Amino acid sequence: MEKNVNLTEGKTRKRKASDEAQNFPHLALDELNEDLLEKILSCLPASSFFRLRSVCKRWSSVSASTTFRIACSQIPFRDPWFLMVDQDLDHSIILDISERNWKNLNKPRCVNQSNKASWIAVASSGGLVCFRSSTGEFMACNPLTGACREVPPAHETQPLLAIAMSSSHKNSSSYRIVLVAGELPNICYRVFDSEKNKWEGEVSLYRKAESSPETELAGGDTVYFLNKSGDVVATNMQRNPSRQFLAVMSIKDGEEIAYFLSQSGSVVACNITRRTFHEYPRLLPVCYEYSIDVVICNKEMAVVVLSEFFETASLRLWRFSEVERTWKQVAAMPPAMSHELYGKKADINCVGCGNMIFVCINSNDFSRYVIYNVVTNEWLELPKCIVDGKAKDFMSVFSFEPRLEASV
Repeated sequence: MEKNVNLTEGKTRKRKASDEAQNFPHLALDELNEDLLEKILSCLPASSFFRLRSVCKRWSSVSASTTFRIACSQIPFRDPWFLMVDQDLDHSIILDISERNWKNLNKPRCVNQSNKASWIAVASSGGLVCFRSSTGEFMACNPLTGACREVPPAHETQPLLAIAMSSSHKNSSSYRIVLVAGELPNICYRVFDSEKNKWEGEVSLYRKAESSPETELAGGDTVYFLNKSGDVVATNMQRNPSRQFLAVMSIKDGEEIAYFLSQSGSVVACNITRRTFHEYPRLLPVCYEYSIDVVICNKEMAVVVLSEFFETASLRLWRFSEVERTWKQVAAMPPAMSHELYGKKADINCVGCGNMIFVCINSNDFSRYVIYNVVTNEWLELPKCIVDGKAKDFMSVFSFEPRLEASV
């Protein structure tokens, strides 16, 4: 009996100490002026800030403050959130990398309430995600706040090849949507400028003189190869709807470059600044290429390839050496993790953010989600996302920074 009393007294002392510890920062922060309070709260991860908004009315009102959003824009980088896309093209579940857990977001208001055809996430940059409808219209959205803006119609006149998005950290309301269209080698691009609220005219892209792609064929010959679902097809790489036109943007030596995959799986680089393009040499012979995706990681273009050889599977990261004019392997998933992928006919869809690459691996009866850190060379397999007691499967992923200040 005495032992129980002592334990109760200990719990009471701990509870009082805990209450005092919780009240102390609250009281101390209440004494701060508004500017200093906003600067402190702007440094918090998005998840922590939303939880702390319930502390008091003053803290809750901070999110609507213009000066608070300016303070948020001065944070150079936030740990990314990953927007997951399932077979139903839902856009409500994200992975918060800072807390390593799954979260459920409300669907963007415009996407959810629009009476038009379904919207599909097709590109992302900074704190924004670009959606495209099945009728060819575009919409910019901040998934964190739910704010949306329908973009004026592009009136595409040529077959669409790629869609990319770029944004500016210096101006939270400035972003661009880049469309690459045509048929290789005759391609062009158009840009939507959010500040001007209009599409600029088509600009032709010219092949760089030293570019001599191995994928172009003479005489109308047909190449057969494995598509991203593991089926043999001719001169057409099938991709899931949300990745069909995906391109990634990078700034290299002050020049803006969009990278995307051609129909045969080779990497095409469009230099928007110089108005040129070129195709990189094939990474592997066509018959070996099982699934491929292009990403930007640490501000450099890289390619992720899932291939099968000698009755095993490998997932590898490659970068192109401009000096040696060849692809160099920079990382490989440990065989103990990749061997399970053998024979699964899996499709990989990847996204890079900072020094991380998120790899979404799925097939009809198999799904895994892996994050690779290029700095520490670590591969981390993520737990399943459980919804209503069942594991939810995703077919693709997009990254964005959770930024309240990112406006459309």
